[in-house]
Order: sequence, then structure tokens, then C-alpha cells
Amino acid sequence: MSLPSEDAIPTYLRNPSSSPSGSNATASTLQSLAAKYRGAVIADLDLAPALSVPPQQPISEALAMSYDRSYDQLTVINPQNRSLLGYLSIPRLKQLLQSQALAEEDSVEKAMTKFRKGKGVKYTVITPETELAELEEFLTSGGGKDSGFAVVTDAARKFVLAVATRDDLENFAKRRG
Repeated sequence: MSLPSEDAIPTYLRNPSSSPSGSNATASTLQSLAAKYRGAVIADLDLAPALSVPPQQPISEALAMSYDRSYDQLTVINPQNRSLLGYLSIPRLKQLLQSQALAEEDSVEKAMTKFRKGKGVKYTVITPETELAELEEFLTSGGGKDSGFAVVTDAARKFVLAVATRDDLENFAKRRG
């Protein structure tokens, strides 16, 4: 794989003084990330398909499914139209079960973290074509900073395809050397 030509690199990555935000530090960070990943995109991570559950599913079944695949996050979707409702954090779920705030017979809906919807709520669309530099920026200082993962969808945001984590990025960087 060769490096992208000078023309293929956005101006704000080639020339920090023309950064869209006007911040040389931000442009420098983006340039550094672009060099680190050499134009790789999320599809290059070769992620396993996302595991999605409906909100009515018992917690015990969701836990068993996550253990079978060693997943720490499950996406929660509406079974009728497959729209993304939120996610279930397995580490947080274990804490809730241990403190007896929830029981394994309870539904996933009681433990899930819901995505905020409404006017003024802007989401970053992460697709298989999203560059890894942009994904790292999202995971370190964007919407995925607190959760440590990004939901990968199709461009129209109709289908959940995968979940990308900081570990996925680190493993990719180690493999690429």
C-alpha cells in the first residue's frame, strides 16, 4: 500500500495554517493521525458484525450472548424497524446486577443507555469508509470519548454493522507497525 498523493490529502491536513477551525494544534493532530493510519478506513479493521438485541430481551439472555462472543457492548435496536435505540454496556450491567439494582429477569431496556434524540442533537456518522484518523479523533475527544466505542452504520444510518473500540485501533496500529 502506498501513501496517498499530495492531492488526495485534504488541504487542512497538508497545510495547518488553512485548518477549518483555524487551530494549528488541531490540524497538527489530524496530520499526525493521518500519517499514523496511512489512509486506512474502518473497513480495514475487519470488525466482527455487531451484536444487537431488542429492548424487551431478558438481561440473562443478553449476557449469555455477550459472553459467547466476548463483547463488552451490545447495541439495542427496535425489532420492527431496526433503528438504533441505545447500547448495553456489559461492565456496567455486571455492576448493576452485583449491587442488585437489577435482576437477570429484567429487560435490557432497564439497563440500556439510550441515545438522545431530538432537535439540536448532532451525531457523527461512522461508516466502514470513515478514516481511522477520524475514528481516533471521535474516540478521544468526540462523542465516543466517554463510552470508548463507536457504532458503525451504513451511510444512511439504517443498519448497525459493527462496533469499533479503542482496542481495535490499538491492535490495528500494532499490526501495521
